[in-house]
Amino acid sequence: MKAIQLQQPAGLDNLRLVDMPAPGAPAAGEIQVRIHASSLNYHDLGVVTGHARAENGRIPMSDGAGVVTAVGDGVTEFAPGDAVVSCFFPHWQSGRVVPTTFQTVPGDGVDGFARERVNMPTEAFTLAPNGYNHEEAATLTTAGLTAWRALVVDGRIQAGDTVLVLGTGGVSIFALQMAKSMGARVIATTSSEAKRARLLALGADHIINYKDQPEWGDAVLAATDGRGADIVVEVGGPGTLPQSIRACAPGGHIALIGVLTGIAGSVPTLELMRKQQTLRGLIVGSREQQQDMVRALENFSWRPVIDSRYPLEQIAEAFAHQITASHFGKICLHY
Repeated sequence: MKAIQLQQPAGLDNLRLVDMPAPGAPAAGEIQVRIHASSLNYHDLGVVTGHARAENGRIPMSDGAGVVTAVGDGVTEFAPGDAVVSCFFPHWQSGRVVPTTFQTVPGDGVDGFARERVNMPTEAFTLAPNGYNHEEAATLTTAGLTAWRALVVDGRIQAGDTVLVLGTGGVSIFALQMAKSMGARVIATTSSEAKRARLLALGADHIINYKDQPEWGDAVLAATDGRGADIVVEVGGPGTLPQSIRACAPGGHIALIGVLTGIAGSVPTLELMRKQQTLRGLIVGSREQQQDMVRALENFSWRPVIDSRYPLEQIAEAFAHQITASHFGKICLHY
């Protein structure tokens, strides 16, 4: 089967297409999945560019979607022909005891989904939503579930809430679509007039150009009659967090997801405390939360926004496109 391996020292030039033996029959409790698609995340970019220090020969990609081709003894949850999507934390089934490392994450601590077939335990997958193609399903493992947890599990979104999303990456676009489906008002930030038009077409109620308005937290307050956003999907990190705290309503929730502007910085703790906001970090979610999300998505009419599709052999070109930050939504691999 075809696969991609990351050779050390890491870098896009060291992503190698290889031919390796396909797995045999799945063992008891396992399923075999023919992987047809994956989607790119900044976590994957960190792996392939060396920030995650993956082992030599690691097969990258944390997201995988495909079709069950065989099941091992004792498997009743899946059957051949089922469309499935991978779990980011295969060993986090449910509950409040959360993973704190990436040692079991496919494409990082263990081999991922940049290959045509895998044998894995049943808990490493869930069913994909009915009607989703493989590329659409592959966007759910990381970006989709992160947005779901930020809004539904941690943010406890209600109809009539105001949600602030930053930029036009995969998590932010998912959060926009989900929030609108749940009756929320959505404010989005961007620096591009072309992206502004696309955000409005997806249902965003108000757009703020953060280059024209660097104090965009005040712009959010102005757009909400001084109250602010009930939920902020914070993907920037230290460079944007102070503005997100300014933009968030008293008693509001800030879902701290991204580190696009760095891994450490100062926090206006007095404002956070005075407004009695909740600031909570999160990394994707559990298998149970993914199953809940899949059931919900089957009742929504929209589909994930896919910016572009690349064949597996062009994985380096796909990551190079991601680095430009010009994409709108998700970048996918198909194979």
